[in-house]
Amino acid sequence: MINEFLSLIAPHHCCGCDKIGCLLCDNCKNNITSETITACIICNCPTFQTCLCNTCRVPYERVWVVGSREGTLQRLVGLYKFERTKSAYKDLGDLLLDTLPELPPETVVVPIPTTPSRIRERGYDHMLLVGRYFAKLRKLKYKQLISRRTNTKQRQATARQRVEQAKKAFCLNGDIDANIPYLLIDDVYTTGSTMKYASQILQKAGAKHIWVAIIARQTLD
Repeated sequence: MINEFLSLIAPHHCCGCDKIGCLLCDNCKNNITSETITACIICNCPTFQTCLCNTCRVPYERVWVVGSREGTLQRLVGLYKFERTKSAYKDLGDLLLDTLPELPPETVVVPIPTTPSRIRERGYDHMLLVGRYFAKLRKLKYKQLISRRTNTKQRQATARQRVEQAKKAFCLNGDIDANIPYLLIDDVYTTGSTMKYASQILQKAGAKHIWVAIIARQTLD
């Protein structure tokens, strides 16, 4: 209700073209989703359909990425994560809907959990909202199967620090069915450590089919 009221007195502007009335207009949304990423998220080698080559060894089988963290997509993610623009979860969820193919009906959507301190700062768990929205529209199950054990923040951390943080960050929060696929979703992929160790939690519990969906890919300089 508060967000709806604010949108009336201070309407959003499109992150791409500055059009009044929305965070992401249809044209700018299409500009993002039409530029398909066809490179391995790990080694950057050319791939086909998914962003994972046949050589890189990770705990997950398939990867989809909406786009690179730049331009319009970077602004949209930034507003959602750091400017408390809560309504952006629908725009980000819609980008995932347009990027991912049809998934088996038994697929379970699992968001990467946010640290408690970030939830308090924003007032919401940003990937919980995106994951729930995506699952609802795709008519898939949604479960918070992974919890945070630590409260460390990865923003401005080095690659080595991110790996060490991710190793200790997660624990399982539920039962795993080995016969169904699990779709882990996160907003930004940087070093890959978060997805690696979150996937390992599911894998060690018996999950055989782990897939990954990322909104924006970013590499460390």
